[in-house]
Amino acid sequence: MLRDNPDAVDVRIYGTNVQRDAPALAACDVGEPEPRYVGDADYAAFALDFCRRHAIDVLVPPRRLAALAGRTGEFADIGTRVMCSPPAAVDVLTSKGRTYEAARAAGVPVPPWRVVSDADQFLTAVEELAADTAGERLCVKPAGEFSAFGFRILDDRPLRLKDLLAAPLPLASVASVAGAMRRAADEGEAVPEFLVMPYLEGPEISVDCLSAPGGAMIAGIARSKQGRYRHLLDDPALVAIARRLVGHFRLAYLSNVQLRHRAGRPVLLEANPRPSAGIFQTAFSGLNLPWAAVRLLLTGDPGTLPVPRLGGRIAVTESVLEVAPGRPATHPEPALLPEPAAVLPEQAVRPDPVHLTPAAATAAAAG
Repeated sequence: MLRDNPDAVDVRIYGTNVQRDAPALAACDVGEPEPRYVGDADYAAFALDFCRRHAIDVLVPPRRLAALAGRTGEFADIGTRVMCSPPAAVDVLTSKGRTYEAARAAGVPVPPWRVVSDADQFLTAVEELAADTAGERLCVKPAGEFSAFGFRILDDRPLRLKDLLAAPLPLASVASVAGAMRRAADEGEAVPEFLVMPYLEGPEISVDCLSAPGGAMIAGIARSKQGRYRHLLDDPALVAIARRLVGHFRLAYLSNVQLRHRAGRPVLLEANPRPSAGIFQTAFSGLNLPWAAVRLLLTGDPGTLPVPRLGGRIAVTESVLEVAPGRPATHPEPALLPEPAAVLPEQAVRPDPVHLTPAAATAAAAG
């Protein structure tokens, strides 16, 4: 989406990953390894050096935001603009418990939850939520930034034959989770905070958001996930929830709000002050959110955005790419995408030129 931008600007993309031959680097013109298991100060030093060496104009960090959000001035001194929300927002949103507290105070609907960090707290939370949620299944997951790692549905029922014949689920018994926490504590291992809450079944809804510094939302595309299919939803109520949250946290540029339904009502699942991994799917709406965010960061103007095409369904498929051992693959030819259902007029999708200098057309994505 950055390469095929509506301003026809030639973009050069740099990427880093802890694995030198990570497939994500195949999309980059230049790929380099980045340090693994380092603190925030060391990671920021690496990022500053990388941007200085490569004369990076725009840094789009999808992780390690806590290491970079408070150092935008240092990057600006070397000519790099960092696409990042304020440090205060990053600090809150990296904790799901504090996210729920702040969101509830802002009037955003949230599910009931408990934050626990030992076996006794966990057992108490399960007991309380089981009593308060009228028999809803519960789940547990790390309260910090762990993506989907650590997520378990709590299930004490005995294994049945139909369970063996169905697709596997991330199940764990209450006793086994409590036992893991207790053993870790006994062995002196640090136990991070976990979140216990109802397991929200049904499609996950992801709202990709573009907003100006200060939290004014410019565009939001809601999509639901069902297997390999994604639905581009025409539901203003979902975008309104995201708008309230983005404004409350003053999120800037690209962010992502995830929702699920509980008793027929959308509630917050989590919010991320960074672009989502699935933002490429919004291309089928006719909007180029990544490029609009780059324009907004560099010029203060996202450009003319067309009215999005909503209500359609797309499929996420796989492709195969050979990656040479020990180094990133060369940039592949772009995959052929299906034609959109309707073609918008040229003037609706191509704003006036952004007048970027050649140096301003480079972008880095730490992926």
